[in-house]
Amino acid sequence: MEKRKRRLGDRKDGYLLRDIDAMHFITGVIYPNRCDNEAYISERIDLTNLNAYIANKNAGGDEFKYTLFHAILTAIVKTITLRPKMNRFIQNSNLYMRNEVSAAFIVKKQFTDSAEEGLAFIHAKDDDNIDSIHESIRKQVFHLRKSSSGDSKTQDSMDILNKLPRFLSKFLIHIIMFLDRHGWCPNFLIESDPYYSSVVISNLGSIKLKSGYHHLTNWGTTSLFCIIGEKAMNPIFKPDGTYEMRETLDLGLTIDERLADGYYYSKTIKLLKKLLEEPELLDTPANEEVNF
Repeated sequence: MEKRKRRLGDRKDGYLLRDIDAMHFITGVIYPNRCDNEAYISERIDLTNLNAYIANKNAGGDEFKYTLFHAILTAIVKTITLRPKMNRFIQNSNLYMRNEVSAAFIVKKQFTDSAEEGLAFIHAKDDDNIDSIHESIRKQVFHLRKSSSGDSKTQDSMDILNKLPRFLSKFLIHIIMFLDRHGWCPNFLIESDPYYSSVVISNLGSIKLKSGYHHLTNWGTTSLFCIIGEKAMNPIFKPDGTYEMRETLDLGLTIDERLADGYYYSKTIKLLKKLLEEPELLDTPANEEVNF
């Protein structure tokens, strides 16, 4: 993304959008809370081409296999890169553009009830594609699964607050929330917080759950949440009314509706679906344009 000199009013994680229309300026003031401005979109993806693409990627016998999750994450990163309004956020009633495209997701160290969870972050670059993102995920997953608990400074900070007397911890939390609104939270509090990324992705399909709605939060800056559901066979209809049963995947997307208009969101979802149903596009750099 473009490097910009920081100006008065900018945050360390984004710059203030000063040249915006009146509607977007006023909307941030009269509707200040992200949770009050959620738009939910459900989209079904035909996996026919994507399954073949992933099988071909894994033909080399790599120990860390390419998966649907890697493809979906890459597609979302490319979509946000090409549709930059999806990388905006509103805090303290002001509209900002994020300094980078990033994605956060939870890694379950083992599939058991008592197993610990770790957080993985992707800090995307303009030239990233599915191969570079796959490698970044591989490194983080291996690190998290080998690491012990207590690996998160954010979690350590929360543990300290939880041990304080309730009146004191609540007072400190209100101070932290004030710092959050103004972009002044110290890095040790938020560096591993998923709600400071461009998008949070939850792969419920990996634990045999269907896709569905997930709320946004007023804390942090994340304005996009993606739920990946479980694969299933569904009818895909043709123009003549006939249909064919194919394997599909449902995505649930919760978006802050204050960032753009409905037409912009519609084209964004159209691009995301195209990337997943024509997956060879995932081999191209994130900033390479796509006709859709």
